[in-house]
Amino acid sequence: MTEPLHIAVLDDYQGIADTVDWSPIPRPVQLTSFKEHIAPGSALAESLSGFEVVVAMRERTPIDASLLAQLPALKLLITTGPFNAAIDVAAAHQLGITVSGTGGAITPTVEHTWALILGLQRHLVTEDRHIRNGGWQSTIGTDLAGATLGLVGVGRIGSRVAAIGKAFGMHVIAWSPNLTADRAAKAAVTRVDREDLFATADVVSVHMVLAEATRGLIGQAELAAMKPSAILVNTSRGGLIDEPALIEALRGNRIRGAALDVYQQEPLPPGHPLAALPNSLLTPHLGYVTEGVMKVFYRDIVEDIAAYCAGSPLRLLQA
Repeated sequence: MTEPLHIAVLDDYQGIADTVDWSPIPRPVQLTSFKEHIAPGSALAESLSGFEVVVAMRERTPIDASLLAQLPALKLLITTGPFNAAIDVAAAHQLGITVSGTGGAITPTVEHTWALILGLQRHLVTEDRHIRNGGWQSTIGTDLAGATLGLVGVGRIGSRVAAIGKAFGMHVIAWSPNLTADRAAKAAVTRVDREDLFATADVVSVHMVLAEATRGLIGQAELAAMKPSAILVNTSRGGLIDEPALIEALRGNRIRGAALDVYQQEPLPPGHPLAALPNSLLTPHLGYVTEGVMKVFYRDIVEDIAAYCAGSPLRLLQA
């Protein structure tokens, strides 16, 4: 009898793994879907012990060399998406663990960015709550047409956010450490220096990759330079912004608001200061969580596992 393939899916908050057709995998599947986040440490190592395949849902759970060394049964590690900064791929390879990825899509994050911008500009959460409590109009919205959109990063996502900003009639400016005049021209944005972006933008939206060089990229000085009427939006990575500095800026109303989908610690701990601020709009890292993206993720996960079973792994990640 063929040995069952023990598969763990981490951070499956919506229980999607339980609805997937795993039948293309040529071995009997023993699936465990973890619907609650498991913090790094001994509990995580114990929970994953005995699994031959582990699926990481983007970067929700760090998988480092220490954890991998405690998982002798692990042979295939899959990340949703084509890369994952939270996985020590080199350590996995040293232990003989195959690391595969999946396809993905950037358009849902672009759409969610604008959902956050519009939600904050038009006070949608406040007005929804107000009308449910028997009230009526209580806020005044802020126009996008004629306002300045400042993009920190204009790569694949930032350039699409820029195009939508232009459709709203916004003036779009951009800065990043490596932004050239040629790249700015291709994105049809005006390149400015760092100081000008934060001083003049009405909406600052962050679209950068998190690395040691970009950690804390937006700190006290940048927040202090922003207009009191401006808002800050982050759908990239929480570590790009100095979170304590942002909290203080929001508490002091030094900026009008912040709309965040990402945080330094995820899930956001209960009682976190950001959750108590009336000028914050918070979502739980939903930028990529759409039906279309999940179909791509799980289609490719099943393909990756079937290919591994056949001895010809797919979509291999390099260290």
